[in-house]
Amino acid sequence: MYRRASSGRFIGLTTFGIVIVMAVFTWVMYGMAQQVIDMADVMYDLSDSFKAMIAIQEKMAVDIHAMNVNISTLSGDISSMNRDVGNMSGSVGAMSGSVGAMTDAMRSMAVNMGRMTYDVSQAAHAMSNPMSYMWGNSFPF
Repeated sequence: MYRRASSGRFIGLTTFGIVIVMAVFTWVMYGMAQQVIDMADVMYDLSDSFKAMIAIQEKMAVDIHAMNVNISTLSGDISSMNRDVGNMSGSVGAMSGSVGAMTDAMRSMAVNMGRMTYDVSQAAHAMSNPMSYMWGNSFPF
């Protein structure tokens, strides 16, 4: 039996089997190493993407803060404008009341202008026709 276990054929087949097992093991380990390398590349790219994303988020935070300041200023300006519009509304209401009084004054002035025009026309007629003025407009001239 010792002779058989140490024979050239048995040692050759055993060595060949070990070489095949080691070759398969090496091939599997090589494939796993390639997967680890690919995963490391993906993680490296992911790290770069996170860095870019963080830079963008920091810029967004600055922009949002600036926008918040601008909105606060705008809110104050709108409040001021609201007060100004309220004051203007009161002034327009007062002016509207004055327009009614002014309309009445214009009517009165128009009536007085009509009377004055009539009086001037009577005076012009009297100056151009003195006889009719003296005789109370009884003559047709």
